[in-house]
Amino acid sequence: LKVNCSEFPNSLILYCLCANNNPAGDFMQTNSKTMKSRSANLISSLYDKQKTRFSIDDVVDITGLDRQSARSFTSKLVIRGLVTHIGPGLYAIVPFDLGISSRFQENPYIVARELVRDNLYFLSHASAMDLHQMVTQPQLVIYVTSPHFMRSQTISGAEYHFVRCKKEAFFGFTEHWVSKTDKVIISDLERTILDGLAHPQYCGGISEVAKGLWIQHNEINWDRLLEYATRLDKKVVFNRLGYLLDLYGLATEEFRLVLKGRLSSSFPLLDPLMPKEGPYKSSWKLQINIPPEELDRIRFT
Repeated sequence: LKVNCSEFPNSLILYCLCANNNPAGDFMQTNSKTMKSRSANLISSLYDKQKTRFSIDDVVDITGLDRQSARSFTSKLVIRGLVTHIGPGLYAIVPFDLGISSRFQENPYIVARELVRDNLYFLSHASAMDLHQMVTQPQLVIYVTSPHFMRSQTISGAEYHFVRCKKEAFFGFTEHWVSKTDKVIISDLERTILDGLAHPQYCGGISEVAKGLWIQHNEINWDRLLEYATRLDKKVVFNRLGYLLDLYGLATEEFRLVLKGRLSSSFPLLDPLMPKEGPYKSSWKLQINIPPEELDRIRFT
């Protein structure tokens, strides 16, 4: 299809979609996409700023529209499939080669970064385990830790769960590239392990945490792990960590003795997602409500 661009002085032809079942040469006018000068200016300006994700404030700044008009204008871009809605007041430019916005799904970890806006955060628990390659199952919930309160929400079928932490507990994170152009902040390996032990319910249960621990045990900085555990000061973490290290024969006896000096005085459940049943392990002050054989098999799967 040849197009004389001089015939479209106020438009930018992006692409058109043709159904495979249509007769050859049949042009699907209803699926063609054009951007008038304001739309083209917005998109090009966003690209110049290297912002493929943007907010209504960006639309106001670039177009000069008031906020109500900017919202209406952006909604029309969504309808036309040029941008897609990724969160409250947040949008993403649909890559030109994907055709229509309904086919475009933004990386959920990037969406999480955009949702927190200027707040402190790091991706944590099951999400951090995924990015550290500690899990083998797809993750349907995105976990974000922050000292700021943020409401959990569901966007495009993905649930974003925000875990609030104390300001003094906001440590142990690093940057991680999730695409060629985008990076996010995630808990580092040692913090990820400790968060999983503190909240197995945010990781799919203690079996998933144990699997991740075993998968990455050669990469663990044991001094850092102990330092972080001491700073977090969650007694149940020492109980669960010590039990798993004993089970898998990891860490030194000296390391395990330090853990034993900081155990919870009660007998918490090994896995809070499982029924309160099973024998008590006095050496680590835990109620073992998952068969040790099940956890031990993780090393061979």
